[in-house]
Amino acid sequence: MSKNIFKLIKSDLHAAKKRDPAARSYLEILLTYSGFHAILLHRVCHFLWKIHLKLLSRFIANISRIFTSIEIHPAVVIDEGFFIDHGSGLVIGETSIIGKNVTIYQQATLGGLSPSINSDSQRNVKRHPTIGNNVIIGSGAQILGPILIGQNSRIGTNAVVLKNVPENHTFVGVPARKVESHQQKESFEAYGVSEGKIDDPNKKSILAMFNEIHLLNEKISLIESKIDTFPFENQKIQTNKKIKKAKNK
Repeated sequence: MSKNIFKLIKSDLHAAKKRDPAARSYLEILLTYSGFHAILLHRVCHFLWKIHLKLLSRFIANISRIFTSIEIHPAVVIDEGFFIDHGSGLVIGETSIIGKNVTIYQQATLGGLSPSINSDSQRNVKRHPTIGNNVIIGSGAQILGPILIGQNSRIGTNAVVLKNVPENHTFVGVPARKVESHQQKESFEAYGVSEGKIDDPNKKSILAMFNEIHLLNEKISLIESKIDTFPFENQKIQTNKKIKKAKNK
């Protein structure tokens, strides 16, 4: 088991060096990266959690949260190559599962949607997301509930995700919507930002309204042009003659 922990820690170290251009050396990562410190301590806490030293595990996790500003529940399952960039304000809930080579930025949340009432009925129940391999989660993203984020997917900055995300897709916005783009598998995109067209239903509705307004304006302009050419003066003269004849009678 200890060898497995060291293997995971080594993979996390390599991930930080590979994905952060600011990382100049492994020693710099070891000494100065709070994201790596949080992962390192989580590996230890998770091991203690699995051997049923849960109180000690929670205590060390709390110490880690105080020093790194990153909160990871000891029960969270995290595979190899995990990288937390910056990380301040990051929260990962108890039943979250994170796959290989995942990158998460600061202020993101892997949280639950269950209400605080009837907490006893929610123990040992899957309440938090499952993150597939090679996923990137941008800063401030909120991924809530027992949903699945497919492998190679991207979650953009400040996106709110409440439903499953398919593999090889990028989702952005509130609520999160897919970006129509060609997603390259296992490609790294900082903060989960991809170039492409956003599939925004609200935008489509607004554009349809603008088109309708444009058509109505054209019809009104056509009616006004016909009114302008109408012989009002002749009509007025004829009307006056009829009025005079009616009076004479």
